[in-house]
Amino acid sequence: MDRCDVSVVISTYNRCGELAGALGSVLSQDTAGVEYEVILVDNNSTDDTRAVAAALIARHAGRLRYLFEPRQGLSYGRNTGIAASRAPIIAFTDDDVRVARDWVARIASVFRERPDIVYVGGKVLPRWTDPPPRWLVNHHWSPLALIDYADEYIESSGSRPVCFVGANLAFRREVFDRVGLFNPALGRVKDSIGSTEDHDLQLRLWRAGLKGLYQPELIVTAEVSPDRLTKRYHRRWHRGHGRYCAMMQVHENMVGGNGPIGRDPDLVTLFGSPAFLYTQAISSSWRWLVALVRGPDWRPLYEENRVRYALAYIATRFSARGSEGARSAPVEIVRFVRDIVRKKMRRRRGGPAVRPTHAA
Repeated sequence: MDRCDVSVVISTYNRCGELAGALGSVLSQDTAGVEYEVILVDNNSTDDTRAVAAALIARHAGRLRYLFEPRQGLSYGRNTGIAASRAPIIAFTDDDVRVARDWVARIASVFRERPDIVYVGGKVLPRWTDPPPRWLVNHHWSPLALIDYADEYIESSGSRPVCFVGANLAFRREVFDRVGLFNPALGRVKDSIGSTEDHDLQLRLWRAGLKGLYQPELIVTAEVSPDRLTKRYHRRWHRGHGRYCAMMQVHENMVGGNGPIGRDPDLVTLFGSPAFLYTQAISSSWRWLVALVRGPDWRPLYEENRVRYALAYIATRFSARGSEGARSAPVEIVRFVRDIVRKKMRRRRGGPAVRPTHAA
């Protein structure tokens, strides 16, 4: 292939059953003249992934390439694909996702028409294998990595930090030279869940003053397997997400509203976690009790998982205090009370008191 406009990277781990369908959707694009390659990164699979790839390579010579990445983790797989890619645009999707037939063409078109945009995301809609339970409304879509911001075109930036997911995400290649690659410490490893590698990369882009675009016609569908329709899975995801968010200190590094990305000078913390997370754990515990009696079907689990997320975040940050030169507990509590009093006094005088954006 002499010219390549878009490189599509798919990292896969032990999903040979779904892989043929995912690759088939990417390899059968109506491109309107856009040239593209597909890079499949086998992230240390132990099933028949290599055989599935070999059969498809035989039918799509020159379009599909196979790489093996022994370091376990989605971020390692994606970073290997980035290093091997040849195009100025790098698009990512997953091994259980089916992309629309115009997916590659739309990605190329957005970047061509919007030179100010450095990344683009779109809808990730569910492909149910079993009917979803009544409680599984869109309030519970985060653990399923689904996104539907309706039909509005949304610019994502430091002033409006709307996050997209890696199942439907593309970047200009130069952004990786500017802000770095996916962080393996925050990436999904084997069957771990709740990871934040996509969020972390976009946070770095916002800090650099760069922006992306939600393009509602850029559509993929993701298979929702039966195990993800259980409350047990959703509870485990929110615990994992709380831990990963605490590792990247997401609340300490984001300001809500239309404020800039960066640490909030008015943020009050206790044992390494923002004070509002303690409030969230308490208030959501109360709302959970109320929802058990008179709430809609989706509400009890929603409030329960807000508590679960907050406690996981707090516990992770508390455990990290030892390596950060933490104060003794009495000194920390005295400082916390002092900061609360100072914040209230500033609010009375009309000073800044910006609350960080919640990610849970």
